[in-house]
Amino acid sequence: MTNIADITSPPDICLLLRAHCEQRWLISEVVPVLREIEQPGAVPEDQLAAALAYLETLWLDARRRAAETDAARARLDAAGGESALLAKARRYHAAVRRLRQAVGHRVERLMFGCRDPLALADL
Repeated sequence: MTNIADITSPPDICLLLRAHCEQRWLISEVVPVLREIEQPGAVPEDQLAAALAYLETLWLDARRRAAETDAARARLDAAGGESALLAKARRYHAAVRRLRQAVGHRVERLMFGCRDPLALADL
C-alpha cells in the first residue's frame, strides 16, 4: 500500500500549479482592489485609510504566495533536466513574475508613494 505522504508532485507540475495559483490571486483579489482605489472618487476619502489597510493585507498574502512560487522554481532548477513541460513551467513562472512586479509597483506607489488616488489615474 502506498503511503500518501510519500507521494510528491514533480517539480515542473508543482511550479505550474503554484504559478497559476499566484496569478489567479493577483488577478482576482489584488488587482480589483487596486483599480477601485486608483479610480477617482470610487473610495470616499474617509474610507481610503481602510481601503489601503485592506490592500496592504492582500499584498502581504500575495508576497507569501510569491515566495512559495519562487521556492517551487528553485526546486525545479535544483532538480535539473530539460523537457517541454519544464520549459513551459519556467516561462509561466517568468510571466507571473512580470505580473507580480507590475502589480507590486502599483501597490508600492499607493502604499508608500503618492496617497492621492487622483494622481494615480494615469498609471
